[in-house]
Amino acid sequence: MKIWVNGGLRSSEDAQVSVFDHGLTVGDGIFETVKTVQGRPFALTRHLDRLTRSARGLGLADPDLDEVRRACAAVLDANPVELGRLRITYTGGLSPLGSDRGDTGPTLVVALGGTKRRPDTTAAITVPWTRNERGAVTGLKTTSYAENVVALARAHEQGATEALFANTVGQLCEGTGSNVFVVLDGELHTPPVASGCLAGITRALVAEWTGARETDLPVAVLERADEVFLTSSLRDVQAVHRVDDRELTAVPGPVTAKAMRIFEERSGADLDP
Repeated sequence: MKIWVNGGLRSSEDAQVSVFDHGLTVGDGIFETVKTVQGRPFALTRHLDRLTRSARGLGLADPDLDEVRRACAAVLDANPVELGRLRITYTGGLSPLGSDRGDTGPTLVVALGGTKRRPDTTAAITVPWTRNERGAVTGLKTTSYAENVVALARAHEQGATEALFANTVGQLCEGTGSNVFVVLDGELHTPPVASGCLAGITRALVAEWTGARETDLPVAVLERADEVFLTSSLRDVQAVHRVDDRELTAVPGPVTAKAMRIFEERSGADLDP
């Protein structure tokens, strides 16, 4: 396995960053997860645009996107996989212990792992913890994922693959690594970015291609929605057949199935929409 670290490819055994890297010590970093299909990244331009927005939100220098593209291409060429998870990580770099950032410049790591197509349906739970829609890093894809780790572990304990959060005012927000859509009276809705959710790449494409509406929704909508589905770079569009103790249809409902077809067709026709 070859990994790009700060300017070049390294073997997985030799790929190293400092134990004083700010991404490790305080989570001062951002990342993108990009689906790859037969060695080609999907929606890379959108992912790199969001990487830049996240960097600016943290006060990091803009990433050199030409270098990031070179790094992605080199890693993909060196590690052939049919379906992959391309991870771009960009951190505050070597820094003193504590919250102050050093002046040596950022760290860039690009790595690739193989993955498998997700099942068409899954189970999800709600968790008692909230997203802060007014936080300093709200809407940024940062490496500070401990909250998601805890929530996802709770989901796994209950036989689910995703945990869904409300925000501080009780509105439906997002999952640990996904966006959520609901069908109400035949219409498709998803929480707005103002709810505190991440502006997911797949979320944006599904909303654009299906005409889904951004709507403020109480988290209790999950108790009455006709259909629920999740979107993310690796899930694409995935139906939810159970939320907590509520059983929905065992197969994707008609609106979800249509969204799945549209996404598969449109994403297959254009790898960088």
